[in-house]
Amino acid sequence: MKKVREVKGWLNGYKEAEDAGNDLTVLFDFAKEGEATEEEVDEQYNATLKIIEDLEFKNMLQEEADPMSAVLKINAGAGGTEAQDWAQMLMRMYMRYAENHKYKLTISNLLEADDAGIKQVTMKIEGDYAYGYLKGENGVHRLVRVSPYNAQGKRMTSFASVFVTPLVDDTIEIVVEQSRLSWDTFRSGGAGGQNVNKVESGVRLRYQYKDPYTGEEEEILIENTETRDQPKNRENALRLLKSQLYDREMRHRMEEQNKIEAGKLKIEWGSQIRSYVFDDRRVKDHRTNYQTSDVQSVMDGNIDAFLKAYLMEFGGKKE
Repeated sequence: MKKVREVKGWLNGYKEAEDAGNDLTVLFDFAKEGEATEEEVDEQYNATLKIIEDLEFKNMLQEEADPMSAVLKINAGAGGTEAQDWAQMLMRMYMRYAENHKYKLTISNLLEADDAGIKQVTMKIEGDYAYGYLKGENGVHRLVRVSPYNAQGKRMTSFASVFVTPLVDDTIEIVVEQSRLSWDTFRSGGAGGQNVNKVESGVRLRYQYKDPYTGEEEEILIENTETRDQPKNRENALRLLKSQLYDREMRHRMEEQNKIEAGKLKIEWGSQIRSYVFDDRRVKDHRTNYQTSDVQSVMDGNIDAFLKAYLMEFGGKKE
């Protein structure tokens, strides 16, 4: 059914482009007869062009995982309150992006900072091609601004990392070895008051992962406080684990196919992909050199131009 839905989506897209082109032709003929204005023709032309560009954009997403939903994780870098505030600003940016594209967004786990901002957040962004569009956001995001948390009003630089993986759905079979799985629980909720959960509904999953190709072992740790229901949180944590296991397998396939380490999904603090310089009114992607002066629009979730520039630069493949 999922494959049928994907094919139907493509057919609908082509039909929409064809209809828009036909409407433009008719409107152009009307304009020649004086029955339509130049402004109406221009408006239809721009609408048609956007439909075609959206199709071209989508056509860049050819990897197996591209049509899937996404898991997006943000970690505040070193720098205390300023970095934590920056992580929260990025969280808002991606929430607005999801809202703009009518994606369903769920916060799976949120670790708030004591003073301001957040230390870490994991979000599920569910909808067609969410992973394909957002996979280029993997990396370190750098903020430069006059900090409201600095008494001297100094210009400060902060970092936060973004890590995007495909969200595994029920149609993909991922084997989880129960003997390598362990659980413990904790109380979830806010800093105090009525929001404190008196029941240990939060779950912490530990999985002793063994790489089937290298034999190396490592512990995967996942926390979930998505609901007040512990069994539901266990179910959600397992789904996130499967997403990570799926992503590891996909990365191995890419490495075999390209004979290189594809994706470079390991985040390093020294390799920022994008800088957000507030006082100079500039957001620049260092991989594609695409930049804009409309900082507020970007922070409001309008990042499509950056996503498109990345896909055009790297052919829709992981960097």
